[in-house]
Amino acid sequence: MKLRIKRFAATAAALLLALCVLAQPTATVQWSDSTAAVGDGVYEITFTGRILDGWHTYDLHSGFSSTVIAFEPSEGVELMGDPFEKVAAERRFDEIFGEEIGEYEGEIVLGQRVRLTAAEGVLRGNINWRSCQGDNCNMPEDWPFEIRLPAGSAGQDTAGDALHQSPLGDAADPAGEGLLGLILVAIGWGLLALLTPCVFPMIPMTVSFFLKGSESASAGRFKASMYGLFIVLLYTVPIAAIILLTRLLGGDAVTADIFNWLATHWLPNLIFFIVFMVFAASFFGAFEITLPGWMVNKSDRNADRGGLLGVFFMALTLVLVSFSCTGPIVGSAIIGATAGDFWAPILTMLVFSITFALPFTLFAMFPSLLKNLPKSGGWLNSVKVVLGFIEVALGFKFLSVADQTYHWGLLDREVYLAIWIVTFALLGFYLLGKLRFAHDSEVKTLSVGRLALAIVDFAFVVYMIPGMWGAPLKALSGYLPPLQTQDFILGQSPLPVIGGADGPTLIRVGAAQVKYGDFLSMPHGITGYFEWNEALAAARAAGKPLFVDVTGHGCVNCREMEQKVLSDERVQQILRDDYIVVALYTDDKARAAGEDWVTTEGGTTLKEIGRINSYIARARFNVNAQPNYIVADAAGAALLPPRGYDLSVEGFVDFLERGVAAYKARTQP
Repeated sequence: MKLRIKRFAATAAALLLALCVLAQPTATVQWSDSTAAVGDGVYEITFTGRILDGWHTYDLHSGFSSTVIAFEPSEGVELMGDPFEKVAAERRFDEIFGEEIGEYEGEIVLGQRVRLTAAEGVLRGNINWRSCQGDNCNMPEDWPFEIRLPAGSAGQDTAGDALHQSPLGDAADPAGEGLLGLILVAIGWGLLALLTPCVFPMIPMTVSFFLKGSESASAGRFKASMYGLFIVLLYTVPIAAIILLTRLLGGDAVTADIFNWLATHWLPNLIFFIVFMVFAASFFGAFEITLPGWMVNKSDRNADRGGLLGVFFMALTLVLVSFSCTGPIVGSAIIGATAGDFWAPILTMLVFSITFALPFTLFAMFPSLLKNLPKSGGWLNSVKVVLGFIEVALGFKFLSVADQTYHWGLLDREVYLAIWIVTFALLGFYLLGKLRFAHDSEVKTLSVGRLALAIVDFAFVVYMIPGMWGAPLKALSGYLPPLQTQDFILGQSPLPVIGGADGPTLIRVGAAQVKYGDFLSMPHGITGYFEWNEALAAARAAGKPLFVDVTGHGCVNCREMEQKVLSDERVQQILRDDYIVVALYTDDKARAAGEDWVTTEGGTTLKEIGRINSYIARARFNVNAQPNYIVADAAGAALLPPRGYDLSVEGFVDFLERGVAAYKARTQP
């Protein structure tokens, strides 16, 4: 047994280390730049480098190890002298090279003064440095920069370390609705787990165990409280330990890379879809998902011990015995939470386990409440079957993410809706007693509760049916594929596209075909671009500001913003008249055209559309979440702070109007 545990631990450690090795390397110095006007046409550019803990780098005068700022010839910009150190380095004599060198730890700050000799100019260049950790030194590293003058952008920081930030995730709403929703969903899963046939009958049995096995009522209440605490720990600690260990070994970037991969790659999403279907089949009675019997038996024998150790094993026994019912629920909760921040699965399991454990503790403290519990019966299996239908519906969300991200074309909006309509219609017939599964008892009379649930379910089905002809279904916007994937929308004028069933659908702006418009789209017939440089050129030609939509195929909040905010006529009118629109899909897996590839400062060539757009969003706007909306000038410089997930239409209209005003103030004398 000990050997098995050691092998399991070694395998888990090896997997974690492999994830760290495969993760993208982090630059030893993460650079940013800022510009400040210091005189008439004179600007001082500051380059600030944050050095990783335990590492040091060198100043501008350290021989072969010197940090070097190399500027490219730039029209309209004149260098004033050489680069200089704004913070003095710690100097020491190096015996190997026989010269004095200057070292920085923690932070390095360099400067360069320039004079603008034209109305505007662009200063391009590269910083080359070498970092050491003790006696071990890295190969030289590079960071290219591009700084636009005059300082309408002065005082603004450019996130030069953008490539090494975490991948784009879903932007949280400012009101904290995402956190509240996560908590409410976890509470719902916990309550549903209590109503399954593996758990519900255990409540009075467990309470009786504590009352009979305790010397006094107070001792029984204490043990019951510890019992609840142990249940919470058994559910929460394992998942928290795995995530925190990954974060500790690999840092924020590795943890975020893993979560981003889980949220957008086809493989985990396909696995999640299959897992949900297996869970659904289990709830329908096709088979039972159980843990090995020896685990349950050994834990049950240890529960007979006295003291807190016995209480712990009693809690462990409950967790193991109820696994056939709670396992699918726990798996669904964790999988659903992986699309958020790294702490989302930890919070989900904490709230779920508290909800799950609380009734056991309360009934043990107040045994008189037991008489209010309904008796066990066939209704418990009905709860499992209802959960099975819900698992089927939710499972298709993961298949839809993979389908959109890789453009498989399997689950257009009407196909997805048809599956949901049929699934929930069958659920309604089951609630009415017209369908029976393996472990169901016959429904001779229909209870008021089942009738009420059937009415709600069929009302939901009726609500979804108009969506087959293009109704927006705003309440489900976060779960359905985008409306633009719908083949037919009743009563709507044709979208600004060409093509048809026999050929590709290509979005056009004016007379020009838009790059990547054959497989990327915008909501509500909005016309625009999907490639950054093409959009910049269009903004310069039109003399309009750029509206940047940082979005993603698998972004639930993006779909909600599209259906509840971008669908507003005032928003669409401003976008049509006053902006050039570009949608940056940050999770698209299609290969970009060769001329659009981006080579990072670390030498990595980004070839996927999603990775390129993620890099642009972070490097230019310091944005690492979706959705985010940026108003920029024709040079690509932000005019206003980014706006994230916020369902206020009035606030969004004001944001667009302020963007137009800021653009005019910058471009007009």
